[in-house]
Amino acid sequence: MFAYNCSRRQFLGLAGGVAAFAGLGLAGCGNSSTPAAGSAEDTAASTLTGEVTYDGASSFQALVEAAAEKFMDENPDVSVSGSGNGSGTGLTAVAAGTVTIGNSDVFAEEKLEAADAEKLVDHEVAVVGMGPVVSKNVTVDDLTLEQLKGIFSGTITNWSEVGGDDAQIVVLNRKAGSGTRATFESAVFGDEENTFKGDAELDKSGDVQTQIAATDNAISYLDFSHFDDSKFNAIKVGGVEPKSENVYDNSFVIWATEHMYCAKDADEATTAFLEYMLSDEVQGSLVEEQGFIPVSEMKVTKDASGKVSTK
Repeated sequence: MFAYNCSRRQFLGLAGGVAAFAGLGLAGCGNSSTPAAGSAEDTAASTLTGEVTYDGASSFQALVEAAAEKFMDENPDVSVSGSGNGSGTGLTAVAAGTVTIGNSDVFAEEKLEAADAEKLVDHEVAVVGMGPVVSKNVTVDDLTLEQLKGIFSGTITNWSEVGGDDAQIVVLNRKAGSGTRATFESAVFGDEENTFKGDAELDKSGDVQTQIAATDNAISYLDFSHFDDSKFNAIKVGGVEPKSENVYDNSFVIWATEHMYCAKDADEATTAFLEYMLSDEVQGSLVEEQGFIPVSEMKVTKDASGKVSTK
């Protein structure tokens, strides 16, 4: 858990961000009667107070933390704190009401019963590319989706089978419930079920970073924001480099929309923080600074079934 308490500054820029991203589902999230930021009524209004809590995807936890720090700097009577224990955990927690926001790499209906998913309001705050990463000693720098399927199903077990050295492949997987794993397997396996666990199943993106840096001949997968070429190598997929500009039009096919879910009757502080996540201050700079892609940059969209279509 983390928390910040910084000096107060006026909360600006929210109204413009809401207008720009009105189509992303903010309407109906909470029954707040809080006036528009910057209005005369807002100036006279009482200071925003409350506690915002979240859990969920570790892939974009750093983005949420960075936004929370700025938000609390502008709203010192609001605390925002949370953890990154996986998309499934976050969605279950927000549906149960134990946190006010559930962060997820996947749509709620992919992890929750329909009745629980219908209780939530979705906010698409960014897009993230994800790709395979290998240990520094691995000489392979490009794998096809079919080769990735073989490795992560356990049918390809030696690097020599995909053009590398004669060495056993160490597969570092994410645990079931991870949105990053769900996104990766959706791109690689499609609708085909995969029960192969690999040599280890890790909880968080940070655990993958640590483990693959300390293990020879290993392969795993991470979102772009967790790439670190000083510790491991990100590799191409089907000849396409794992870069944001290749995600825009689905040339690089492993990517996900980052979702922040709240209850339909979310409190004022939660609603205000989600509005802030969609404001120009966050979408116009912080999203890209943190290694993510603004939704507005995408030329394609992806639905809950994984179908990609042109905007």
